[in-house]
Amino acid sequence: MVTETLKKQIDRFLLAFGFSLMFGIMLLGQEFRQAVGEAVGIFMDPVLMLVGEQNFHLILLVMAAITAIYASLIQKYTMDWDLMRNTQERMKVFQKEFREAQLSQNTYMLKKLEDQRKEMMEDQMKMSKQQFKPMAYISIISLPLFMWAYYFISGHEAATMVFPFWGEQLLTTSAIGPFQHWIYWYFISSLGVSQLVRKALNIGGV
Repeated sequence: MVTETLKKQIDRFLLAFGFSLMFGIMLLGQEFRQAVGEAVGIFMDPVLMLVGEQNFHLILLVMAAITAIYASLIQKYTMDWDLMRNTQERMKVFQKEFREAQLSQNTYMLKKLEDQRKEMMEDQMKMSKQQFKPMAYISIISLPLFMWAYYFISGHEAATMVFPFWGEQLLTTSAIGPFQHWIYWYFISSLGVSQLVRKALNIGGV
């Protein structure tokens, strides 16, 4: 009983910490983001010194891989993927039957489907609640690392990287829309590793 209570307390603490980070970065502005970046720099700066600042893109790649693996594992063990898949399949069938009932003006079937819609909404609410917990857990690792990268790159605007097709580019210049090249590289790296991990762990039916 004590162990279960402690587990719940740790869970609540991690959720509160994760969401506090998320809202802090969104609402408290540049000073908070810089403070988080500086704090993480205590651990990351020595690593960067070993690798070399000219290889900052490799650090981004490793960070993206760590985040992708961590996020995939969190999602695998905190979400009910069977419920999600079943709900999605039921929703597809429901939408098809609802359209057919509307077209045929089948009032009996429409009433029956309206009752079924309530059950579907309950399952969707469960799915939504499940997605909040992984989001908070993931932010505990991913946001501080990202803020450190943001803090570092802000002070090294001359950093460059050679991209396929684009050639050598400043990491702080725009790649696509508002996204700078370093963010694009981080995102692409994370996406690639995430797909491999999700495939290996059979997460979400990928």
